Amino acid sequence: MPILNKDMQVCMSLAARPSNIGTRFHNYLYDELGLNFIYKAFTTTDLEGAVRGIRALGIRGCSVSMPFKEAIIPLVDVMEPSALAIESVNTLVNDAGVLTASNTDYEAVAALLAEHEVDPAQRVLLRGSGGMAKAVVAAFSGAGFDDLTIVARNEGAGRDIAERYDYSWVPVDPAPEFDLVVNVTPIGMSGDAEGQLAFRPEHVERASTVFDVVAFPSETPLVAAGRAAGKRLITGAEVIALQAARQFERYTGVPLTAEQVARASEFSRLPGT
Repeated sequence: MPILNKDMQVCMSLAARPSNIGTRFHNYLYDELGLNFIYKAFTTTDLEGAVRGIRALGIRGCSVSMPFKEAIIPLVDVMEPSALAIESVNTLVNDAGVLTASNTDYEAVAALLAEHEVDPAQRVLLRGSGGMAKAVVAAFSGAGFDDLTIVARNEGAGRDIAERYDYSWVPVDPAPEFDLVVNVTPIGMSGDAEGQLAFRPEHVERASTVFDVVAFPSETPLVAAGRAAGKRLITGAEVIALQAARQFERYTGVPLTAEQVARASEFSRLPGT
C-alpha cells in the first residue's frame, strides 16, 4: 500500500458492530492493484454528523450496515434504482459532495441465486424484516420466486415487505414444508446471538437449500446444520464478498475478476480478523 499522502482517497464503513472483514477486503485489493486508497471501519451514534463528515472531508465511498440502511436515506442526494425500489441503502459514493446511494446487497443476492441455479419454483421461508431483508426479498422477487413466506415478529415491517411483493407474512414459524430457508436476522451472528439456530432443525431437514446472510462467523449454526444435513448452502461470506466487490468497483472504477474477489475474501477471514 502506498505511504499515506495528501492525494490518497479514503473509503469507510458505518456499522453498529464494525468488523475487520470489509477493511481487510478493500485494503488487500488496494495493495494488490497499487491504488492510492485506504479503507477504515467506523461506528457512530450521530449518523447525521457522520454523513456531514463524509461530505466535508471528501470521503470517496461509504459502506452502510445495520442499523443505518434506512435511516440514512433522508441524508443522501441521489438514490439509484437498487436502493430506491427497496428503500434501503448499503453503499454511498461521494462525487464532489454529491452522495449517491445504491444497494449492492440486492445485486449480490440476485447474482448468487443465479450462480447457484436455485429453482424459482422452490417454496421459500425467510426470517427477517429489516433493511437487509428488503434487499433479499426484492432479489427473490426479481429472480421469479412466487412462493415466499416472511416470518417476522415485527408485524408492520413484515407485512409491508410481504405485501409489496405479493408474498405472505406470519408472526411465528409455520410448518416445515419449505424447500429453501433464508435467515436475514442477526441470529447466529458473533456476539449476543452467537450459537443460536435461526430455524428449527425440522425446517433445515425439510429444506433442500439453506441460505444465511450472516457473514461473521462464516460458519453460523444454520450453515453448520445445513452442511451436516447435506443441504446446498449459500452463505453470508459469499454475500459480503460479492457486495463488497460491487462497492469496490463503484469507489475506484476498477473492475475485479472472480479470482481477485476470492483472494480478497479469503484474506479478509484469516485468523485474527
